[in-house]
Amino acid sequence: MSADPRAVLTRAVPPPDRTVRYGQHPDQIADVRLPTNGSKGTFPLVVVVHGGFWRAQWDRAHIGPLAAALARLGYPVAQLEYRRTGQPGGGWPGTFADIVAAVGALPGLMALDGPPILLGHSAGGHLALWYSAVSPTTVRGVVALAPVADLAEAHRLDLDGGAVAALLGGGPTDVPDRYAEADPSGRLPGHAPTVIVHGARDRNVPIEMSRRYAALARQVGAPVTLNELPEAEHFALIDPESAAWPVVTAGLHSLHT
Repeated sequence: MSADPRAVLTRAVPPPDRTVRYGQHPDQIADVRLPTNGSKGTFPLVVVVHGGFWRAQWDRAHIGPLAAALARLGYPVAQLEYRRTGQPGGGWPGTFADIVAAVGALPGLMALDGPPILLGHSAGGHLALWYSAVSPTTVRGVVALAPVADLAEAHRLDLDGGAVAALLGGGPTDVPDRYAEADPSGRLPGHAPTVIVHGARDRNVPIEMSRRYAALARQVGAPVTLNELPEAEHFALIDPESAAWPVVTAGLHSLHT
C-alpha cells in the first residue's frame, strides 16, 4: 500500500466491460463492470457516484479502483458520470437531474432486476444521500463514504474554496430554496437503510457532518448507521488496499444480506 493516500486516485485499473448512456450529454454515461467471479445475479447492482466537490476537473476515473474491486467481489457495478460545475448544464439543477435519470435508467440498461444500492464518496456521498431522501423506494440502500451531508455547513466552512456556492449558485441566504431542496441534512432519509463510513482524520470533509446527520436521522427513526474510523483519512475509504476497506465492504454487504 502506498504511503500517499492520494495514490488511489491515479491507480491503473482494467477497462470497464462496456459504457452505457443514460442521456445525450457526453457525461451522461456510466462504465459497467460485471462480476469477475461468476456470481452474476447473486448480488445487487451498485451504482457508484464519485466525488470531487461536484467540479468538472474530477471525473469517474479516480474511483475506478473501488469499482473494479467491487466487481471482483461479485457485484455488478455502474461507475456513474454526471454533469458537474464548470460544464454546461452542471450544478443546479442539472447535476441532480442526472443522478435521478441515471439511477432510474441503469438497471434497465444493464438488464438487471431490483433496485440498486447507491455508493457515493464525498460529493458523491452527498448526491447518494440526497437521492435516497427524494426517491427512497427506488434504492435498496445507500453507502455514503465521507459524505458532504450538510451543504449549509459546508458553505460556511468554505470547503474546497466555494464548492457548494458553485453547485447551487450562491449561499444559503442567496438561494434558500435550493438549499432546502438539495441539502441532505434537511431532507433525512425515509426507510432506505443507510450506512455512513467516515474517517476521524478526514481533512477534506469533517467527520462532524456525518455525526450530526446520523444523530438527526436517529431522532426521526431513520435507519442510518455511522461507522467512525479513528485512523482513516478522506481517500482511504475508496482504496481497496487500505485498512478501511473491510469496513466499507461490510457496510455494503449489510444492505442485502
